[in-house]
Amino acid sequence: MSVRGVAQLRGIVYVDCDRAAGFREEVFKRAREGGIQSAMRMTRAVYETIRAHGVETYPYESCGALLGRSTPHGWWIEAAVKAVNSRTESPKNQYQIAPAELVKIEREARRRGLSIAGFYHSHPDHPAQWSPTDFAEAHWLGCCYVITEVGQGKAIVTNSFLLAGRSEEDKRFEPERIEVAETVEPPGAGIESPKT
Repeated sequence: MSVRGVAQLRGIVYVDCDRAAGFREEVFKRAREGGIQSAMRMTRAVYETIRAHGVETYPYESCGALLGRSTPHGWWIEAAVKAVNSRTESPKNQYQIAPAELVKIEREARRRGLSIAGFYHSHPDHPAQWSPTDFAEAHWLGCCYVITEVGQGKAIVTNSFLLAGRSEEDKRFEPERIEVAETVEPPGAGIESPKT
């Protein structure tokens, strides 16, 4: 099955976020080559939504998708869409978004003129670092993977990782700064060019 950058193989949904999002060349190069710490930007409301969802689902992992736009400096995240953790075994330390729900989320993103920029989930009583399972199940090259540590029911730390690489064979997670803005406009929006 192929739906605008979404393919399902052996029950796993694979997406090349670069193709699905129509990355600008600068972001595409950073995602492929890595080595340059990128930054993802989001509003305080989106940041708090991600963290609150982890608290709501504690002691189980929360999960959802991040909708945004690519910029020359990284992703500008405009919305966090909560998803149901459809993992039936080990939902306390693993998550899964059902393919049908993922397709609905992508359609919603497209309707809003956005792209799936990445995913988020929580780690109940574990650090906000990717696990071997997180890495094995990450397939959206060029996308952000945001993890919130929820300890004893409280959001503690939130980190982001860019899935860099040219293919499934050389993919890798790279740390990514999270910049929280109070504004709802992407960086650079509304800035006039100096008059000459």
